[in-house]
Amino acid sequence: MQTPTYAPTSLAAELRLPTNWLDYTILAIYFVVVLGIGLAARRSVKTSLDFFLSGRSLPAWITGLAFISANLAATEILGMAANSAQYGAYTVHWYWIGAIPAMVFLGLVMMPFYYGSKVRSVPEFLLLRFDKAAHLLSSALFAFAAVLIAGVNLYALALVVEALLGWPQWVAIVVAGALVLGYITLGGLSSAIYNEVLQFFVILAALIPITVLGLKKAGGWDGLTDKLTAQHGADFTTAWGGTGIGEANPLGANWLTIVLGLGFVLSFGYWTTNFAEVQRALSAKNLSAGQRTPLIAAFPKIFIVFLVMIPGLVAAALVPNIGSEKSGLEYNDAIPYLMQELLPNGVLGIAVTGLLAAFMAGMAANVSSFNTVFTNDIWAKYVVRGREDEYYVRFGRLITVIGVCASVGTAFLASSFSNIMSYLQTLFSFFNVPMFVVFIVGMFWKRASAKSGFWGLLAGTTAAMINYFVFYKKGVISIPSDQGANFVSAIAGFVAGAVVMIAVSLFTKPKPAEELQGLVYGTRSPGMSEPPAEGDDAWYRKPALLGWGAVVLAAACYIPFSF
Repeated sequence: MQTPTYAPTSLAAELRLPTNWLDYTILAIYFVVVLGIGLAARRSVKTSLDFFLSGRSLPAWITGLAFISANLAATEILGMAANSAQYGAYTVHWYWIGAIPAMVFLGLVMMPFYYGSKVRSVPEFLLLRFDKAAHLLSSALFAFAAVLIAGVNLYALALVVEALLGWPQWVAIVVAGALVLGYITLGGLSSAIYNEVLQFFVILAALIPITVLGLKKAGGWDGLTDKLTAQHGADFTTAWGGTGIGEANPLGANWLTIVLGLGFVLSFGYWTTNFAEVQRALSAKNLSAGQRTPLIAAFPKIFIVFLVMIPGLVAAALVPNIGSEKSGLEYNDAIPYLMQELLPNGVLGIAVTGLLAAFMAGMAANVSSFNTVFTNDIWAKYVVRGREDEYYVRFGRLITVIGVCASVGTAFLASSFSNIMSYLQTLFSFFNVPMFVVFIVGMFWKRASAKSGFWGLLAGTTAAMINYFVFYKKGVISIPSDQGANFVSAIAGFVAGAVVMIAVSLFTKPKPAEELQGLVYGTRSPGMSEPPAEGDDAWYRKPALLGWGAVVLAAACYIPFSF
């Protein structure tokens, strides 16, 4: 899950990379290919469904790789490496507890509702299940959050590029924003998805050499763990050490808040309702492919943790005082430091390209989901209704330009706030968790009334914000870290939203049963009962087998880090 990460607020100036013409040639080739994909995808855009959902025509392996690439933003890569340098092996929780179970739940349980109801966006589902008030509130909150997150990606990119390549921040922001604007405006979601598939492999090509060479320099896994144990204690290389209730640990969270706050509330809130991810699954060619999209993505997600965690651990071992003034390096400098120390020219160009690709993937995912929600859920539903299809394609391109410009603006705005990354860490507990409450209650309780959706979403968002900004920031309750506060805020938002939904439902009328077909568990719609396509009997085409396989594999990966 693109959970709250420790993204860079500043990078050491001495991390300037010794790039040469070869590295810049690789970067230029990547930029040309990205725009070429946008031009090629433009030919397939004939209707609004093509522009916003790729005509629901893409195979599962394409949408699956795009699903994981959209999540693999550079704020996560740099942030989770920083997390590992600071906290050690606790990072695995964000993947094996904080992502895999929720991705499996999305594929097996929620995609039949999304895909079967033929909605074009996650907020549109709330319009069918609840009412216009819930739909409009969720659309506005999502559009606002998407622009802010895209801006934060741009700002973080500018910080990294300024430190590593010496480009001024405004140059990096404008170049990356223009590239994303170019290929999304040309080819819509198809362009974003095909570029995300390319970016997935570019990101791997950047991270694998850093991980392998870093591990070798640290003396292999045994040498690495020996160094870290001597410096930080035995718990630093375990997943659960020091997480007993009442025990102190740097993460500021015990096993209960990890499991409930991260593993259930934050994780499920993000993966099951964040349209930047779900949009990729909705673009699949049929329900089976839509279900398999997050499940296919779950398998690389299991192992990507090693490509971000090990560099962080290596940096902590090689720079014993990282994160303090003695070293001159922050935790956020972990991967840039290893790039500088380990990579030769050529490979260095690939690594820089990989970081830029990761930033652009994260921004493009938010921009493409923003233009879909704003066009279909706000403009076409409440502002200009009933126009011809071509009008909404033109407006979708226009709002993409506006969205990217707004993201550039929020990127520059972010540079004036020292706490913008802290805000990013809490964003999901504010918005995604309350939306998850509304979805889960609405999908599994027929009695949930139309009015309960709006009030549950409003109450959950408000409760999460009050817990963080009042109870935690004002010192009313003592929580050791921002990350621990995020877990508690998520739990507070979930509980408040659920309680308000139940209370409102008990005093208002439920929706008629005939309006709930295909929207509530136990009911079916024509789209949910489609027969499998010919040849779909192979095991890798069966969502249940894929899903449980991912859960078992993730659980097995915990074993080496549990003791």
